[in-house]
Amino acid sequence: SSAFVLGPNCCSSVLQTFDKILIANRGEIACRVMKTCKKMGIKTVAVHSDVDSSAVHVKMADEAVCVGPAPTNKSYLNMDAILEAARQTGAQAVHPGYGFLSENKEFARRLAAHGVTFIGPDTHAIQAMGDKIESKLIAKKAKVNTIPGFDGVVKDAEEAVRIAGEIGYPVMIKASAGGGGKGMRIAWNDEETREGFRFSSQEAASSFGDDRLLIEKFIDNPRHIEIQVLADKHGNALWLNERECSIQRRNQKVVEEAPSTFLDPETRCAMGEQAVSLAKAVQYSSAGTVEFLVDSKKNFYFLEMNTRLQVEHPITECITGLDLVQQMIRVAKGYPLQHRQADIPINGWAIESRVYAEDPYKSFGLPSIGRLSQYQEPVNIPAVRVDSGIQEGSDISIYYDPMISKLVTYGSTRAEALQRMEEALDNYVIRGVTHNIPLLREIITHPRFVSGDISTKFLQEVYPEGFKGHQLSDSERWELLATAVALFVAAQLRSQRFLGNLRVSSSQQEQRRWELSVELEKGVHAVTVSRSGSTYAVDLDGKRVDVSSEWNLASALLPVTVNGTQRTVQCLSRSASGEIDLQYLGTSYKLRVLSKLAAALNKHMPEKVPEDTSSILRSPMPGSVVAVSVKAGDTVAEGQEICVIEAMKMQNSMTAAKTAKVKSVHCNAGDTVGEGDLLVELE
Repeated sequence: SSAFVLGPNCCSSVLQTFDKILIANRGEIACRVMKTCKKMGIKTVAVHSDVDSSAVHVKMADEAVCVGPAPTNKSYLNMDAILEAARQTGAQAVHPGYGFLSENKEFARRLAAHGVTFIGPDTHAIQAMGDKIESKLIAKKAKVNTIPGFDGVVKDAEEAVRIAGEIGYPVMIKASAGGGGKGMRIAWNDEETREGFRFSSQEAASSFGDDRLLIEKFIDNPRHIEIQVLADKHGNALWLNERECSIQRRNQKVVEEAPSTFLDPETRCAMGEQAVSLAKAVQYSSAGTVEFLVDSKKNFYFLEMNTRLQVEHPITECITGLDLVQQMIRVAKGYPLQHRQADIPINGWAIESRVYAEDPYKSFGLPSIGRLSQYQEPVNIPAVRVDSGIQEGSDISIYYDPMISKLVTYGSTRAEALQRMEEALDNYVIRGVTHNIPLLREIITHPRFVSGDISTKFLQEVYPEGFKGHQLSDSERWELLATAVALFVAAQLRSQRFLGNLRVSSSQQEQRRWELSVELEKGVHAVTVSRSGSTYAVDLDGKRVDVSSEWNLASALLPVTVNGTQRTVQCLSRSASGEIDLQYLGTSYKLRVLSKLAAALNKHMPEKVPEDTSSILRSPMPGSVVAVSVKAGDTVAEGQEICVIEAMKMQNSMTAAKTAKVKSVHCNAGDTVGEGDLLVELE
C-alpha cells in the first residue's frame, strides 16, 4: 500500500531546503530521519558516543562525529560537543529526534545563536508546553478541557498532603519538567502522597535536573488518546487524526494504533480542533502531539503537549500517507503547509508494537542487555514496516533505552492489520537478549484488545498476577507436543545422513516408526511417530496429530502445518539430552523428547533443589545502586525497602520478601550490578 511507505510522492516536489542536516540522536529515530533526508537529497551527519561508534545510524550517515563517552550526559546530552560537531561539519540544521535534547529550549536557543536551524518549534513553544504548570494555564485560556488539579509548585510533603485532600483522592503526583512516565506516582491516601512526593522529586531531579512537582486529580480507567498536529510559520495548523496509546506499563506505551476504535467522528473533530487551538495559542510550528485522557463517557482532558516527533508517528504516516519528518524539514525552512484539513484522510488501519530488550515476565518488562547473536526482521511480509537502529551483532547496553525496534503493520481494516501483526511477530527472529514478543503477541490476540475494550489499566487487569506467557489450550498443547516430537525425529534423521547419504551403509532400511516420550511442564506423554515423506503422524494420548514441514533445521524460522493449520515456530535451542526450547504462539516453551529407554532411565536421575529466594535479594536487572537503606544486623519488615536500583533512567525500589535480620550487604551506593547479582542476604 502506498500509504505504508513514506508516501510514493513523498519528495516529488523537490524544494530547496537544506544541504546538510545533523541528527542529534541515536538508534532507530536517527535512522528514520536519515531515510527521509536521503529521499530529499540532503546530506546527513550522525553524532555518537564512543560505545556507539559502529552503530547502524553511524554507518548510515554521510559523516559521523564522536561527541563523548557512553553516559548520555557526557555524549548525547552534551550541547557543547553537538554544537561543535554542527560547526565542524557545516550542518545548516539539526533534527533532534525525540528524547535527549528534543524538548530542550536552551539547546534550540544556542543553535539559533550559531545560525543553525532547529527542526522543531520555536523556543517559546518548547518552554510553554514543556512546563506542565504553564501548559495547563495556557490550555485553560485556549478553551481546552483540563483535569482538575493544583496549578503551582508543591513545596514539601505536608503541603502535598493538604492539596491532595482538597482535590480528593486518588491524585497523581508528577514532575513538572517530566515525560516518558518518569517522576510520576499515584497516591490513594496521605501516606502514599508523602512517599510519592519523595520518590517523584528524586526521580525528577536525576532525570531532568528539575525537582518541581505538581498534583492533579487521577482519572480512573481512562484511555490515553493523542492528536498529531502539524503547523507552519504562517499561522496554518492541521490535526492529523488520533492515535490510541492506552496499552501501557509504568506509564510507558507498549502497543499503539491509529485510528482509535473508541472515537466517533464528533469526538475526534472536537479533540482535533482543541489541539489545533492550543498549537495556535503558543504559535506552534512543526509536528507536535497533544495528549488527552479520555474517560468512559468520551469526556476528554488535556494531559500535555509533546513539542517534538513522537515514537509512534509511523502509524499516523500509514493512515494519512504523509511523511512527518519531511513536513518538519519543510516547515523549518519556512514553507507553508501543502495540505488543508479536508485533505487529511483516514486510510485503513495501522498498529505499532514496541519491541524491547526486556523480560516481560518481570513486572511487564525489566531491561535485559546483551548482544544480538541472531537478528532477522519480518520485512518479507507485505505491509510491514520495521523502524530499527540495530542489526545482528549489535549490543543492547545499560546506557540507553532498551528498544530494539518499532514493528508496524498496516491493513485496509483493523482485523487485517492485527492478523499481519501476529504473523510479523511470529516471523521476527531475535536471539541473544530477552525480548517482549511473548507479551506483544498476547496483547494483540487478547479478546478484550481485539474487541477494543481497553484502558491504561489493561495490563494490570488482564494479568493481575503478572504476565505468565501464553496459556495453552488442550488442542494447542497437543499441537506443541507433536511439533517438538516431529522436530526431534527430523533432527535425528538429518544427523544420520552425511553428504546426502546414510552414514552407515549396512542399515538398508531407513527407520519409519519411533516410540518416544515427551515432557512439558512436568507432564510426561508416551508417543509413537510414523513418517511418510516430510509428514509425521504423531499418536499422543489417543489423539492423532499430523505435522508436516520442509524441516530446514538450519533456518531460524520453521514453517509447519499441524492438522491443516499453518504456524511459524522457532527452535531456540536443542541439546543432546533431548531438551528443545520452542517459540510457539510467541511464547517460548521448554520441552524434553527422549527415546523410550532414555525416559525409563531418566526416572532415576536426582532432582535439582531450587534456591530459597526469600532469604536473599538478587538484582532483577542490570543497573546502578542509588541507595542502600540497611546494614548488617538490622531487622527488616516484609515489604520494607532495602535498596534502590536505577536502570535505563527508572528508579526501582527493592524490598524484603519476609521479616528477618540482615545477615550481610553485598552492594554500596554507586555500584554497577548485573542481573542476578547478590545484593543482600537475610538470616
